[in-house]
Amino acid sequence: MIREFEGKSEQEAIARAMEELQLVQEDIDIEVVDSGKRSLFKKGNVRIRVHIRENGEGEVAEEEIGKATYNTEFEEKVIDFLSTLLIKMGYPGTVDVQFRKPEKLGLNIVSQHSSILIGKKGKNLDSIQLLVNVFAGQLVSHIKVVVDSENYRMRHEEFLVRLAYKTAQIVKKSGTSQLLEPMNPFERRLIHTALNDIEGIETKSEGDGLFKQVRISVDDSLPPLRK
Repeated sequence: MIREFEGKSEQEAIARAMEELQLVQEDIDIEVVDSGKRSLFKKGNVRIRVHIRENGEGEVAEEEIGKATYNTEFEEKVIDFLSTLLIKMGYPGTVDVQFRKPEKLGLNIVSQHSSILIGKKGKNLDSIQLLVNVFAGQLVSHIKVVVDSENYRMRHEEFLVRLAYKTAQIVKKSGTSQLLEPMNPFERRLIHTALNDIEGIETKSEGDGLFKQVRISVDDSLPPLRK
């Protein structure tokens, strides 16, 4: 199923889509049809196209919302693997289920060694999550496991959004572009989305490989204001 929605920003359009469809963002794929970039002659809304993900039988997965598409045995094996991994690393902890969603399982590590397990900029946590997903993929190929500790991932997302807004203000005042540090695809999307509806600002990714940098600059396509 494909639907289109509009909003003053991409976030607003996505929120409208989730409210009307009664789905969470993990259950839909989003394509920006019209970025709604403002100009002297245009002040349009952002328009997105929402693709509702389907299950293996081709049926719309709306009926599966709130229910896991995997069994308890899978969950127990993944938790046991992660718990054993932490012990072998020398940083034991308790692993709890943080959330259950279709095709996604969230695990939370409670440990006195959380700062070490998270690591600088979450790199250790990302590595742990990668190992867990390699193991989980051998059991059920279509389930993604998200590993977190002390709500690091949510706090990191909030930090990136604040960084995006702060850098955009600096660029507006100075007129000079700013290049952010290398980020993974998910982090870059957060930056692009956060600044999509900021008038006079544009963003683009630069570099090669998985980790690229986001350049925030003044939107030269906008005509200068008449005095």
